[in-house]
Amino acid sequence: MAFTLPPLGYDYAALEPHIDARTMEIHHTKHHQAYVTNLNAAIEKAPELADKTLEWLLQNLSSVPEAVRNAVRNNGGGHWNHSFFWQIIGPKAGGNPTGAVADAIKSSCGDFAKLKEQVNAAGLARFGSGWAWVVADKGGKLTIESSPNQDTPISEKKTVILGVDVWEHAYYLKYQNRRADYLAAWWNVVNWAEVNKRFEAR
Repeated sequence: MAFTLPPLGYDYAALEPHIDARTMEIHHTKHHQAYVTNLNAAIEKAPELADKTLEWLLQNLSSVPEAVRNAVRNNGGGHWNHSFFWQIIGPKAGGNPTGAVADAIKSSCGDFAKLKEQVNAAGLARFGSGWAWVVADKGGKLTIESSPNQDTPISEKKTVILGVDVWEHAYYLKYQNRRADYLAAWWNVVNWAEVNKRFEAR
């Protein structure tokens, strides 16, 4: 069954003023849709993969035929990363984390301010395009990681609870080259209830 573009679950303008409506629309309907389209095209060339889940594909890239492996890695990663991203941001969000993930942030990072500082630093240090991530181990310890392009920690079977897209297409219309300003504003749209749900389900 072909992969499909998931709905956002909120209006493109819902994250204003932090992320503008035009950026959200282009990001979702053009960039994310392109990853879905290209992933499906790659799978068509390797029909033995047609029944595989997205997670299986990304966690078993060495089993994917070499002729389509890079396409599956890049476009499958783009599809997974963005599907995740739309869920951990949302309207009427931001503020301080609550629940079990708040305790994990305190024990792993010291406090929320330090987590933000470390995630923003990872996002700023990512040369070119990529992502900054917060991953949780089985014991609840959090670590901050960064990956290039559309690579994703789930390829290493890690549990991702938070991630920020630092590709220019995520922010350029509003912030131009000011990635630091985008990262600072992005915390105002983090859906902590969803982040906490993912943490608790690790």
